Amino acid sequence: MLTKINHMGVAVNSLAETIPFYRDQLGMAFKGTEEVEEQQVRVAFLEIGESKIELLEPTSADSPIAKFLEKNGPGIHHVAYEVTDIVAAIAKLESDGARMIDKTPRKGAHGARIAFVHPKSSNGVLTELCQSSH
Repeated sequence: MLTKINHMGVAVNSLAETIPFYRDQLGMAFKGTEEVEEQQVRVAFLEIGESKIELLEPTSADSPIAKFLEKNGPGIHHVAYEVTDIVAAIAKLESDGARMIDKTPRKGAHGARIAFVHPKSSNGVLTELCQSSH
């Protein structure tokens, strides 16, 4: 079902203040930013090898990322796993008893289809399923 770790999501207060660390100090390749209105976030993707980091900056004070930052401060928000068929992956997880936040895929960054597994089903880790658009 899972093919690889797609990315780690990191909640940040400011992309402008955070990107230089990952790009300049760690030497990751900066792949640009994108606003995902549905999620109320601006995201920046950085790559190193096949691994990606997704920085998440809230665009609204009542967005899920803003609430996460208020409660926890900046840090790891989620782990995203690549799947080839997100609908089948959701169905399998539900049939195995996992609690899904998203029972149907929704639009994520870069045209991906995404769905989140509730942290109560994954030992406290917010888990994202991600089916790339390419």
